[in-house]
Amino acid sequence: MRVRTTLVGATALLVSAALAAPAALAAQGGGHPATRKAVEAAVAAGVPGVTATAEDGHGTWSTTAGVGDLRTGRPRSAADRYRIASITKTFVATVLLQLEAEHRISLDDTVDKWLPGVVHGNGHDGRHITVRQLLNHTSGIYNYLADTGFQRTYFTVDGFSKHRYDTVGARDLVAIAMRHKPDFAPGTSWNYSNTNYLLAGMVIEKVTGHSYAAEITRRIIRPLHLTATSLPGTKVTLPWPSSRAYSKFTDPSGPTYDVTTLSPSIASSAGEMISDSADLDRFYGALLGGRLLAHQQLKEMKTTVDTRIAPNVRYGLGLMDTRLTCGVHVWGHTGGIHGSASEAATTEDGRHSVAVNFNGDWTGETAPVLKGEFC
Repeated sequence: MRVRTTLVGATALLVSAALAAPAALAAQGGGHPATRKAVEAAVAAGVPGVTATAEDGHGTWSTTAGVGDLRTGRPRSAADRYRIASITKTFVATVLLQLEAEHRISLDDTVDKWLPGVVHGNGHDGRHITVRQLLNHTSGIYNYLADTGFQRTYFTVDGFSKHRYDTVGARDLVAIAMRHKPDFAPGTSWNYSNTNYLLAGMVIEKVTGHSYAAEITRRIIRPLHLTATSLPGTKVTLPWPSSRAYSKFTDPSGPTYDVTTLSPSIASSAGEMISDSADLDRFYGALLGGRLLAHQQLKEMKTTVDTRIAPNVRYGLGLMDTRLTCGVHVWGHTGGIHGSASEAATTEDGRHSVAVNFNGDWTGETAPVLKGEFC
């Protein structure tokens, strides 16, 4: 079972349905038959198109299945850029851990130290929540995506059509969360809350004087030469090459909607980024391989807590430890946003990685792709 730590949370976007679309298959190189079979099975189950890339000691290998454009039948590409959504969280956590290594912040600092008065109201109190608790989702802060008004505005057909290009500020999104009571007292339980990473992005800006986007670009994207990776801010389009992205919203038997263009400001530092599978392999390989964090900070990132959602998944600091059905442990993250479901994972030594993307948000699980690659 995969924990779907997506931007849509518990909304009804992820319901199984089949698409009557031609399946165009393309694979670069031989081998990886189980991975290729899992990708093809996802398309057979209703995903419009899939792209996946693996990297290991033998080199880089890619496979695609299905279509990137339902109207024209154009196939998906191994070079497709796509919205990686919550995979953004690993980038954000990496920057904060680098700042800790530079003695500019402590993970045990309270949120209120850096963002006084921001986490306040209806039982929320930033004086009793630490930066560490933001990063491992033990803060208890309400997830703004669970707000029914927000869901009606951005995750229904009518709401999305009216508001898909809205620019929303991170503080406004945090304010939505503050209208609700906390899920639990800080440190007493676990619940995935995108609000945590809005605040983490705001902390980066307060500590450095630069936006989280600028710090991710300077500290991670440029040094690793992640040429397909970007933080679009309010830019609504995907860079080329890319496929169209599709949703059925709350009606799995209804029409399929093209949701490719949207303002990623509704995700902000919780999930705005764009990348491709090769870049994600390179990022997670470098991270787990010790090229981005000092030993102590990587150890902290890999210190995990129970998630209460799936017994095979534990959560560290912006990093998931997933035990596959064959017993192999991999480290990475999942991500979902309108029209896009993704997962990237790597072995503990960073030497074997895979990243996969579906360009439909209502059907399919990425876990079989990981199982095919690592098992």
